[in-house]
Amino acid sequence: MSGDAWKEGGIDATGALMVITLKVISCVINYNDGMLKDEDLREAQRKNRLLKLPSLLEYFGYCLCCGSHFAGPVYEMKDYLEWTERKGIWQRSAKGLSPSPYLATFRALLQAAFCMGLYLYLVPHFPLSRFTEPLYQEYGFGKRLFYHYMSGFTARWKYYFVWSISEASIIISGLGFSGWTDSKQPKPRWDRAKNVDILGVELAKSSVQLPLVWNIQVSTWLRHYVYERLIQKGKKAGFFQLLATQTVSAVWHGLYPGYIIFFVQSATMISGSRVLYRWQQATQTVPLKKLFELMNFAYTLLVLNYSSVGFMVLSLHETIAAFGSVYYIGTILPIVLILSGKIIKPARPARSKPHKDQ
Repeated sequence: MSGDAWKEGGIDATGALMVITLKVISCVINYNDGMLKDEDLREAQRKNRLLKLPSLLEYFGYCLCCGSHFAGPVYEMKDYLEWTERKGIWQRSAKGLSPSPYLATFRALLQAAFCMGLYLYLVPHFPLSRFTEPLYQEYGFGKRLFYHYMSGFTARWKYYFVWSISEASIIISGLGFSGWTDSKQPKPRWDRAKNVDILGVELAKSSVQLPLVWNIQVSTWLRHYVYERLIQKGKKAGFFQLLATQTVSAVWHGLYPGYIIFFVQSATMISGSRVLYRWQQATQTVPLKKLFELMNFAYTLLVLNYSSVGFMVLSLHETIAAFGSVYYIGTILPIVLILSGKIIKPARPARSKPHKDQ
């Protein structure tokens, strides 16, 4: 299965099937949205809906587009059709010119080379097999936590490499173009295929930011096709919508215990981070705000890399063994924060009343 292949450092056909699954589902839902009334649709639904059925050639071209076939990124059928037909933002200017993709492609390839080089350097020093070796059991608590961090840090560079290569292929095709900047001298933006913000992940100030900077296009897909569609009209999203979305992501990745544990725990991680953020916003003094900000950063760093071990080792036995070696700190801490948030509810800042005209 795909998880086993990735664990061994390779990739197989199931990775491509994962990408196709998202494309097929979004295409079907967008065609259905095209038959609904405009007032019943959200902004994203109106933007991506299909008003007519694509042809077989268009459908297979979208599903099997070679630039994103094996590792993504996922994009919308409507964007693909506009790109192939040179419509929308891909419409040529009056002078027949279009933005050059070469510099952006070179940057993506340079980033890919750096990521692969760093991964190949780090992986012999932090093998996943270490978690079940006697040497690991001799480590103290602090060194075990550090090994959790370095294992997650090392593994992420493999994904950074794959996504950078995919980004380069989509950019060079022209599909990666996403419009022009609003500056005095407009410059082309090439972030349609951007799937990760490396510094955004490694220096995330809160867990809430992670879906916005990691596997960006899949996170966007999950938000539009799962999370937002679970919210009833007139109601706010809660923990149920978050947990359901993460569970769908876990099943999509594969029916491994490590995946399911990671994504369920990521829901509690995000909820715990939201509690820290609410406390931070309710604080009036600047030093205390900075302290809460630092706590949220440290919390995200700890829980993310603790949880990611399950995503990497996959098996239930290895996941439980790795978690237990650090006393389940990354499982207990989010739960404690969520429960504390139910008890310690900061007062909402008072809104100033509008002044009446005299």
